[in-house]
Amino acid sequence: MAFDAIETPFGKVDKIIGGSATYVAYAASNFIKPVQQISIVGNDFPQEEMDQLTSRGVELDGVEIVPDKKSFFWSGKYHIDMNTRDTLVTDLNVLADFNPIVPESYQGAEFLMLGNLMPSLQLSVIKQLRTRPKLIVMDTMNFWMDLAMDDLKAVLKEVDVLLVNDGEARQLSEEVSLVKAARKILAMGPKFLIIKKGEHGALLFHENHVFFAPALPLEEVFDPTGAGDTFAGGFIGHLAKTKDISFENMKTAIIVGSAMASFCVEKFGPQRMQEITKADIDERIAEFVQLVNFDIDLV
Repeated sequence: MAFDAIETPFGKVDKIIGGSATYVAYAASNFIKPVQQISIVGNDFPQEEMDQLTSRGVELDGVEIVPDKKSFFWSGKYHIDMNTRDTLVTDLNVLADFNPIVPESYQGAEFLMLGNLMPSLQLSVIKQLRTRPKLIVMDTMNFWMDLAMDDLKAVLKEVDVLLVNDGEARQLSEEVSLVKAARKILAMGPKFLIIKKGEHGALLFHENHVFFAPALPLEEVFDPTGAGDTFAGGFIGHLAKTKDISFENMKTAIIVGSAMASFCVEKFGPQRMQEITKADIDERIAEFVQLVNFDIDLV
């Protein structure tokens, strides 16, 4: 839970709500309630944002509010292709001292989404849960591969699903081919691997199986920030709703996640996620189904 300042070729915002937990919660709460949030914010995080989340069935017992510090702040500028960006400012603020505590009321959670964070903190959350969740999904990034590879590898042994983009998959595996990269990463611990390729969709790997989901071609892409986290929220939200963690159902979950991410990019920050209805989501998922279903006659 954080603040972002974002500049894209289509506009600029100086301060908007962000953070992976925020995006995951907005997406997942469309499919499952409650969503039990663990995060940390400073004295500057708006109460109306907390209320907005609570109204969607997000429990905030695990959100620590630090009265004399500011929330995490990130500033970035996207290039014209919207797939590459420059980080301009990273102010850890409260995140520098974050020690996530799992509230007693969260014990017994069946699905755990570990947002992109220090691997040691991700591991500490897993270790605090007395009963292992049915499914543990984690997100990570190249920053932790550079700074904390040993810690990252320790967490990978404990999780079921890893989410990374194609560049991160190559860095983690030291392989150029994504198929070879996937094989190496799956050997590190996760049973499933999702490699996100931005506007080019996502790949799901499990054992010798591969599934590809395209991204919906959109006319307007204003802000890709949070799209990966929104994808993760839709993905785990669908799995938690159906309680089915088979490879077949994960294919559906990837389409659901992709549909949610396609909304997220249409406006800055989580604004679009606050507006969409179940009817919007159903219609968007149907568009994805049309995209991946084709009837052809072989002569």
